[in-house]
Amino acid sequence: MSADERAWSSLPRGLAAGFTVLLAAQMTWHGLRADLPREAFADLPPAPNSATLRLAAFGEDAAIARLAMLYLQSFDERGTNAIPYQRLDYVRLIEWLGSILDTDPRSGYPLFAAARVYAENPDPAKARLALEFVYREFLKSPNTRWRWLAHAALLAKHRLKDLPLARRYAAAIDRYTTDPSVPAWARQMEIFILEDMNELEAAKIMLGGLLASGRITDPAEAKFLKQRLEQLEARIQGRKRSPAPR
Repeated sequence: MSADERAWSSLPRGLAAGFTVLLAAQMTWHGLRADLPREAFADLPPAPNSATLRLAAFGEDAAIARLAMLYLQSFDERGTNAIPYQRLDYVRLIEWLGSILDTDPRSGYPLFAAARVYAENPDPAKARLALEFVYREFLKSPNTRWRWLAHAALLAKHRLKDLPLARRYAAAIDRYTTDPSVPAWARQMEIFILEDMNELEAAKIMLGGLLASGRITDPAEAKFLKQRLEQLEARIQGRKRSPAPR
């Protein structure tokens, strides 16, 4: 018997039956919808709260959260939906992701979807809603959710071209994470974003403080950061020597 079969057989009878009904309804809907006019399709319905999802879970919170994510992702551009996710009501979409994450806080799936799928929306306003969701949820468990906020910082920097927002996310990682397994590159993102912002003095102070703190124990990493500090100092001196624009 496969792992999937064991997982299915281990589900409570009520939850398994509910999943079967949901799957059958979805297959029937997709079979019928091709004959419907585009105007018949609706946006996402209001999100259920986490208490409602848990009540329907028969004690299997992780399973019902996965089912809810599958339902949410059925509103996807790769399917036959008339309203792909880029055009969904993002306020309602974020409510769905929040309810699902509250139902199963140990799951990274809603945060993955927010950071790697929904935040890629070409509409900057909608992308920002997804990124702010990641930030808010990061604050609830920084040591387990930092990687999604790091990705949010990169999106803010490279896609939105919003360096202050990228710095805000990067600073939160350095400030709130306490687990020593959080990689140095994630904790140091703010320094390099400050360089991009041309805030050289601030970057120098942060980098110098980091080196003086004793947190850097890898000799190769310490050497690299010292070289960056020297480069920063050279850039600052070069700026001071440059004549002021008239």
